Amino acid sequence: MADDKERQLVERAQDGDRQAFQQLVETYQRKVYGICIGMLKDPDDSKDVSQEVFIKVYRYLDKFNFESSFYTWLYRITVNKCIDFIRKQKRKSEVDYDDGILREGDVAGDDELLPSRLGINPDRVYGRKELRKKMLEALETLTEKHRTILILREVEGLSYEEMAEVLGVSKGTVMSRLYHARRYFQDAVKDYVGDKLEVG
Repeated sequence: MADDKERQLVERAQDGDRQAFQQLVETYQRKVYGICIGMLKDPDDSKDVSQEVFIKVYRYLDKFNFESSFYTWLYRITVNKCIDFIRKQKRKSEVDYDDGILREGDVAGDDELLPSRLGINPDRVYGRKELRKKMLEALETLTEKHRTILILREVEGLSYEEMAEVLGVSKGTVMSRLYHARRYFQDAVKDYVGDKLEVG
């Protein structure tokens, strides 16, 4: 459930208060962009899709009934918009998603893409910057579903329950998908760094 302040903002926005809706946009636009850049890899595409997300939120806000938290509902819309975009762009060449793009988006710090639960010891590889680059490249090798769930968990920090709501699947499916995503990710990184990868 949304906290009282957020609920009041949503209810005001549902009643047509544009200032309240703008406050919701300002609160969540960086997180929405963060998910988009993680899934789409291109800053311009991510900005466009982020705008589409909030347009859809505005159109369907009156249908939001507080059965879940507002941001869970928003994240689900964001993920679905990104998936739709990826499917439409499958035949187009992808733009490299490097450390410079990450810093431009300002959605993650030096350590946020280096979660210890993935079993990677940055001191045993080429260096933090090089490792981040290899990790981002490894992320690209994952399927759409596995990449999405890693971003939601490891970058955005959503709980299993929240991810289940966002993705519209059971908690068990989330746990299974995340387990396999982490293993595939570890394997992909290991291909880059060889025996310098420490798997926990």
